[in-house]
Amino acid sequence: MKSVNTHRGAALLMLLFAIMFLVVAGRFLYIETTAEVEGVDLNEWAEDIRTSSYEIDATRGKIYDKNGMVLAYDRPTYRMYAIVDPEYTANPEEPRHVTEPEETASTLAPLLDMEASVIAETIKDGLATHKDEDPDNNRFQVEFGASGKNISQSKVDEINELELPGIQFIEESKRYYPNGMFASHVIGFARSKEGNIQGVTGIEKQMEEYLKEEKGRITYERDKYGTKLLDPNEVMTDPDNGEDVHLTLDQKIQTFLEDAMSQVDDQYSPEKIMAAVMDPDTGEVLAMSNRPSYNPNAIGDVENWYNDIISYPFEVGSPMKIFTWAAAIEEGVYQGTDLYKSGTYRVTENSKVIGDHNNGEGWDMITYNEGFQRSSNVAASKLVYEVIGPTKFKEYLTKFHLDQKSGIDLPGELDSRLVYNRPIEYITTGFGQGSIFTPIQLMTAATAVANDGKMMKPYMLSKITSSDSGEVLKESEPEVIGEPISSSTAEKVRELMGTVVTSENGTGQSFKLQDFSLAGKTGTAQIPSENGGYMNGRENYVFSFMGMAPAEDPELLLYVAVKQPELEPTELGSEPVSYIVRTVMENSLHYLDIQPDKDTGQNVSQYSLPDVTNRSVDQAKTRLSETFENVEVIGTGNEVVATLPAAKSEVLGNQKIMIVTDQPTMPDLTGYSLRDVHRLVEHFNLQIEAMGNGFVNKQSISPGSPIKEEGYLVVELSPPASE
Repeated sequence: MKSVNTHRGAALLMLLFAIMFLVVAGRFLYIETTAEVEGVDLNEWAEDIRTSSYEIDATRGKIYDKNGMVLAYDRPTYRMYAIVDPEYTANPEEPRHVTEPEETASTLAPLLDMEASVIAETIKDGLATHKDEDPDNNRFQVEFGASGKNISQSKVDEINELELPGIQFIEESKRYYPNGMFASHVIGFARSKEGNIQGVTGIEKQMEEYLKEEKGRITYERDKYGTKLLDPNEVMTDPDNGEDVHLTLDQKIQTFLEDAMSQVDDQYSPEKIMAAVMDPDTGEVLAMSNRPSYNPNAIGDVENWYNDIISYPFEVGSPMKIFTWAAAIEEGVYQGTDLYKSGTYRVTENSKVIGDHNNGEGWDMITYNEGFQRSSNVAASKLVYEVIGPTKFKEYLTKFHLDQKSGIDLPGELDSRLVYNRPIEYITTGFGQGSIFTPIQLMTAATAVANDGKMMKPYMLSKITSSDSGEVLKESEPEVIGEPISSSTAEKVRELMGTVVTSENGTGQSFKLQDFSLAGKTGTAQIPSENGGYMNGRENYVFSFMGMAPAEDPELLLYVAVKQPELEPTELGSEPVSYIVRTVMENSLHYLDIQPDKDTGQNVSQYSLPDVTNRSVDQAKTRLSETFENVEVIGTGNEVVATLPAAKSEVLGNQKIMIVTDQPTMPDLTGYSLRDVHRLVEHFNLQIEAMGNGFVNKQSISPGSPIKEEGYLVVELSPPASE
């Protein structure tokens, strides 16, 4: 009986093992034939775990000024990591992971400005994960936080020379602004987000669709040591670089503006400074800046993110009188020699009394022309209410586009707010109180006065070019957006504005330029108080000036406003404003080679540059030196192929003349002005990057080196020692 039971038990066990064998074998057979486990495709799974992929970096488009100066570009930086996976090392004699944490840390610490203990602890934590029984917790590499990022190329080279096992770097791009605070509210800034650089403010944001890059990618199959297989199934997606954006900003004029504003900011500590320079014939914005400002390379505690020129509507004060007088002249109702009683004015029996700025004393009976020179609120009030009429004046506010945005191609522009419902509001709008406007709206309207009646749309974008081919993809053109006044009216208004500066009664005498005539209008705008009414105190104003020069045919239009400067008892609010106006206007007009229209006392004659091409260098130099003080030979050749400026150009006797030979070499640029450098660069089709302002003191291409077309020249400039 026992034997029978034993045999039965053995049979059952054999049957059980047979069933289990068939199940396992069947399972293996199923996996072998289908390559799937619980819905997971094993072929795909195997391919995934042995596939590596990495991105191919692309470059965000550059931002240039109108002369080709780089204002923003991607600069390579590096992020350091340490490999801590022992399996990454195929040959123990040549380790590819960190083997000596303490020694590695003590070597790196002084180079990275980190504590050695922090570096060592980070590496040890990574190495410890490989003692964990859970393989999912094992780490291949560790990184070092902020101190391990944004490492320069020179520092990377220094670390690589140490040949530290396991220390590797990943190249990343960081947006860089070579001029720091320069036009920061205009250019804006971009920052890295999830591996891509994105514009946050300014042009960086406005032109994102053109500037943005698309990274490429490579995928391939590898072994466990990261070595590419013989048949790696490599797939590559090409990167797509961003396009280049060219602005209307002129780096030289912007530098004049930035330097003058910084000087005033340091000396007077105002609440705000707003300033911009335009070409009134085209609407191009040549310079624009604000204070407080910020450095986009080091974003910290920023006091003001807003570009106040376009996003700070306020009661602008007396520059509004330009358009009040223009409306009266255009309507044919203005008689400048007519007399009126200055001092005070009441528009209706129960309305507020309007007073002139000398505490309502006025100047007795004066002409309307003198009223403009003296910036009389009473004259403006009578013109709006009695001469032009409120309804007709409102039409002119619309014609000058003072009831709408300028449409400038910058983000964040705010609109005006017309307060124009009661008689008192009609007249206060006429002299710049009650209603609020942005500086860019005033400048847009003023282009009609400067440009013989044609009002131009302001713009910052000059063109967009392909970063690969240089092909122009989009280009802006000047746009006339209205003709609110005639050419003759514009001329008469400029004449009136000129007397503001030249007349003994004018409020703008401190704004006179040395070499050029200036037409302008001063402003002293009250600031609303939080408790109602307006603030008191001699400093609690926005002091401003709208000016254009030369007065007869303006080449530049400038607006400057300084809010609440800290003044000495003997100082006037116009002094910080006039310093900026005089400095920027005088220097900019000379830089643009505009001929002075006032006697300079310098007796510098103008000549037509003779054609000396195809002559010998000695003959050419002798001929030119008879007339010009500063003649320089470019190269070692014997024959003249060109002169800079070109032959038959009108040039001054003290201007630099360059003779280009048939064997040109790079001259010593020390002491060259930026304008002279640009002449050289344009002639030889060079790419240029300039840093600083003033005159050249360093250059990337050594003097005497052959000049190669489309080469890349970097120059550093600094002001002369006397400054």
